[in-house]
Parts: sequence; structure tokens; C-alpha cells
Amino acid sequence: MSDLLQKCSVCQALVDEEDLFCANCGTEAPERQSVAENSTQTFRHNFECQGCGASMSYDASAQTLRCPFCGSSHLENKPDAKALAPNRVVPLAVDRDSAVATMRRWLGKGFWRPSDLSERAAVTTMTAVYVPYWVFAAKTFTYWTADSSQTPFGARGDWVPMSGEHRGSYLGLLVGASSVLTPGETSELCPFDIARGVAPDQIDLDNVIVEQFRVQRKYARPLARAGLENLERDACAQYVPGRNRKLKVNVRLEGLSSEPVLLPIWVMAYRYQDRVFRFLINGQTGRATGQAPTSWKKVFLAIIIGIAILLTILGLLGLGGAIATSDAGEHGAQGVRNAYRATPVSAMMRSNHC
Repeated sequence: MSDLLQKCSVCQALVDEEDLFCANCGTEAPERQSVAENSTQTFRHNFECQGCGASMSYDASAQTLRCPFCGSSHLENKPDAKALAPNRVVPLAVDRDSAVATMRRWLGKGFWRPSDLSERAAVTTMTAVYVPYWVFAAKTFTYWTADSSQTPFGARGDWVPMSGEHRGSYLGLLVGASSVLTPGETSELCPFDIARGVAPDQIDLDNVIVEQFRVQRKYARPLARAGLENLERDACAQYVPGRNRKLKVNVRLEGLSSEPVLLPIWVMAYRYQDRVFRFLINGQTGRATGQAPTSWKKVFLAIIIGIAILLTILGLLGLGGAIATSDAGEHGAQGVRNAYRATPVSAMMRSNHC
């Protein structure tokens, strides 16, 4: 894990070891001997989308250019620029036809989606993009506390406190470094088999679309730490017998390291009833995530059915209460009549005389 070792010469903000520019003012960071020459590379054919702000190097063989993330044609050419070079690139393994078939199957699932979504959705853009990720690895030492529902025999309480320690080792924790895709989207596409990554010179990056690293390592570290804490929380929960509550973990990271990689993602946009939705596919495994419209007819019908069921239940409860009240009144009147008949005449005369 690199440290914050230097300050920007203009604004005096802290500059990370691998930063090429100051995150505060954009001033180019001075060269340092600790940074290897192959940690950066010059990207050509650069453009910036005026719609979503994506910064990418486009496919030099493409005839027409559109932003793969938003479909905008308003692209601004940028000069050649240095950017962080990936250590590894995972090759694309899912072809175009398979990606379209995956999207059709995905759109056909889900009760709340329109029934004709899979047939009427029209693909407007479809591009394979190499998206930047950070790959983190670390060892963890965790002290945990929790309450367990498995109390000793004869205990008066329902919960018993417990504590313990756990050591873990994690490799291949992925944190998205895209400036366009959300953390939720980049996380949903995981996992990738990083071991199948190859050296960057084995992939023709000049003839594919590559999104440049915009999330610096120092901003990815807190996300990596949160991910490691979640993994440790799940691991420690297995040591609590029965049900648990108030599980807390205090995680110390050891040997946190990271490397930049490029991962293949199919970025697709489809149109349904004049609305455009984004759909993403893991270009290695075919795992999919995306946006889908909601069938408001189904929602309205479900609400109507729910109201009808509720009114029926209330009606049955009200009818049952009315019948019970009627039966109670009838039994009361019958009891008075029976009591009147059972009273002797002499007793009634004495009562009237008094």
C-alpha cells in the first residue's frame, strides 16, 4: 500500500505515490523514481462524452463514434494523454450474439416487467468496453463481539454475549474505477477470474474502447476496506452459535496491496416505448445486470386485488360480528321469557303486593 508522501506544488494538497495529477487542482504531479516507467502509458484517439462525462480512448477502426454508456454522439476529441496503465487485461470471452441472447433472457424474467418487454425491446447501442478496476489483496486480523441466542442451561436471559478473534486472507477483491458506471453496477458484474488476465501488450488496446482510470487508488481504498469488513463480518458470524445480534467487527488490515486491471464489459442500451435503459454483461462470465421498466398495469391490478381481498376480509369480520351480536340478543330475550314462565304465580302476587 502506497503512502501519501508528497504535496502538490500549487495547492499543497497531498498527492499519492501513483497519482499523475493533483486530485484537488489538476496540476501534473512531479516524476518520482519510486514510480516505474511502465506504470503509465500514452492513450491515443481520446474523447470525452459531453453527455455523461466519460473519458475513453475509442476504437481507431470505428467508422462512427457514439458513447457506449449513454449513446450520445456529442464527443469532444482530446489530445494524446498519459494515464495509469493496467497491470493485466482480462480478454473478452462473450461474443455479440451470446450477449444479445443473455439480454433477451434477462428481460423475460421478473413478474413486474411488461410481458412483451423481451420481444419489443430494441437494442440501440452495443459496445464491448474495457472498464478499469482495482484489485485488492490483504490479510486481516479481526476481533469480534456478538450476542448469541444459544444461552446456557438455566440462564434467565434470552441472549448471551460472546467474543473471539479471526484471521483471514483475501485475494482478488474488485473495486470499480469507472467514472460512469455506479459502484452498484460494477459490483453486480463481479466476479471475474483475474488469473486469466494477460499482459496489456497481448491485447490490441488501440482497436477497442478503453475507459481510462478516473477513480484513484486512494479513493478506492475506503471501498476496499468496507468490502473486507463485510467479508469478515460474514466469516465471524459463523462462529456464533444459534442466532446472533449486535455483531461488531474490529478489522486490522495487514499487507494491503492493489493493482490496476482492465475488465471486459458489454455495455448495451435498449429502447422500450420511447425510453432508453442500460444493460451490462460481464464479458468473461456472462453475468448480467441492468435497468428494466415496470409494468404499471400489473402494479395497478395488484393494488385492486389487494383492496378487494382486504374489503372481503373486513366484510366477513363484520358479518361474523353482526351474527354473534344477533345470537347474543336472541339468547338474552329467550332467557327473559323462560325466566318469566318459570316464576310461580304466588311469587308474582307477593311481589306485586309488596
